[in-house]
Amino acid sequence: MRRNKVDIISLGCSKNLVDSEHLIRQLHAAGYTVEHNPDRVDAEIVVVNTCGFIADAQEESINTILELGEAKRQGKIRKLMVMGCLSERFMADLIEELPEVDHFYGKFNWKQMLGDLGKSYRDDLASDRILTTPPHYAYMKISEGCNRFCAFCAIPLITGRHKSIPIEQLLDETRNLVTRGVKEFNVIAQDLSSYGLDITGKMMLPELVKQMAAIDGVEWIRLHYAYPTQFPWNIMPVMAQHDNVCNYLDIALQHISDKVLGNMRRHITRDETLRLIERMRREVPGLHLRTTLMVGFPGEGDKEFDELMDFVREVRFERMGAFAYSEEAGTWAAQHLDDNIPVDVKQARLEALMDLQESISMEIQQNKVGSTQRVIIDCEEEEYYVGRTQYDSPEVDPEVLIAKDRPLTPGNFYNARITSALPFELMAKI
Repeated sequence: MRRNKVDIISLGCSKNLVDSEHLIRQLHAAGYTVEHNPDRVDAEIVVVNTCGFIADAQEESINTILELGEAKRQGKIRKLMVMGCLSERFMADLIEELPEVDHFYGKFNWKQMLGDLGKSYRDDLASDRILTTPPHYAYMKISEGCNRFCAFCAIPLITGRHKSIPIEQLLDETRNLVTRGVKEFNVIAQDLSSYGLDITGKMMLPELVKQMAAIDGVEWIRLHYAYPTQFPWNIMPVMAQHDNVCNYLDIALQHISDKVLGNMRRHITRDETLRLIERMRREVPGLHLRTTLMVGFPGEGDKEFDELMDFVREVRFERMGAFAYSEEAGTWAAQHLDDNIPVDVKQARLEALMDLQESISMEIQQNKVGSTQRVIIDCEEEEYYVGRTQYDSPEVDPEVLIAKDRPLTPGNFYNARITSALPFELMAKI
């Protein structure tokens, strides 16, 4: 056990990761040595930043806490602290069921942790953080919360109403990160589309991105988690006109059946969705769309699932993820809809959908063979350098494996000729 050291374990999404990075900065200022997601936990204090979005994520968080609780009983760690979405949502139950945890914090009150450790939270460092990503890219969280209240989603129950971070604060953070070597900014929020509405009454995402793009040293800006209803269309010309705004948009569509979309309370129809996609691709040629789809939501029969499969065949998303519906306590769906689709049916539909996407992805990837792509190098491995194009977000999208014909520097950009393709990887030479 290493004294005066804190190990932080971040689970869930990149928004959680940003919170951990802010906490790390505060702990460093308080005199602690901090390690993030260590291979081996050896600190006297361990903090788990939990995810509470869906059942699988909740289970991962609970299992991690239980393992660390056992380590505490064995004397390997002294204090165990839990923060984040799971504890925000189920605080009372967790306190009762997990007595091995010394302190629980929600998603927003973790500043109290410093006081519980006998230290002071520094307001002058509130917008500062220590990156846990490679030094050339960072996640930029521009808001918290969500006002959409989709039937299946617990996020508004956890994070509350949508709250934007002021533009000037985000621009200051961007400039600061550029001075520290960050070139790639992955802009994230529960709902990018609503950015600025609570501050100015206007959708301010286009203005924010335009001003970020004008900052010297910002090489790539990539947008994650837009909402299809009330989409801020002015972002498309910003993307088309600025070379450093990637032709990439992550927009979760969830389904295409009008019946299922209605049950989900998504406030959009099949026809509106198709027109949305067509206009996006028309306004930004070469746009790569990433979406997330859900199978097994109440009301999805064979007909509705076939409609979803046909939709994916027709639209041919460049990037796609999917998951099976799991009922979340407190949501509208849990209170009003019967989760009566068997688990094995949900799983079979999920596998069929992802098999279809793999074949589509393979065709899209093969179309890149012979082209020259600008890539950023993330790391060096034994046989390859690993990079990404503007169409590839860290962690979730395909990588470019580059032959080691010459020395390359992680964090630098190179032009690479694509020589061959797999469904989720490209092979290339500089």
